[in-house]
Amino acid sequence: MKEIKKVFARQLRKEQTGAEKVVWEQIRNRKFRGLKFRRQHVIEGFVLDFYCPEIKLGIEVDGSAHRLRKEYDRQRQAVIESEGITMIRITNKNLMDRKRSIIDRLNKTIA
Repeated sequence: MKEIKKVFARQLRKEQTGAEKVVWEQIRNRKFRGLKFRRQHVIEGFVLDFYCPEIKLGIEVDGSAHRLRKEYDRQRQAVIESEGITMIRITNKNLMDRKRSIIDRLNKTIA
């Protein structure tokens, strides 16, 4: 099962959404505070859009599909947070309307 998730994560990296590309461009190559982020990282059987192991921070970019699976997302987030990981969720719409919003959220979360 773990190997299947890794293959799935690899596929997701190749097929990033527009909103995920915006986030990745702002945090890749240690652009944000010198922190290393990973894309589509598997934790406890779930794939996080972005993850920084140094500060145990996960970022989820929620598209329209997430409106239909709120309970699943709540349970998934609870499992991930039980590992000591802080989660930030941002919707595609908010991100695309205000491209700096993810950096603002990151700064507020880390401060």
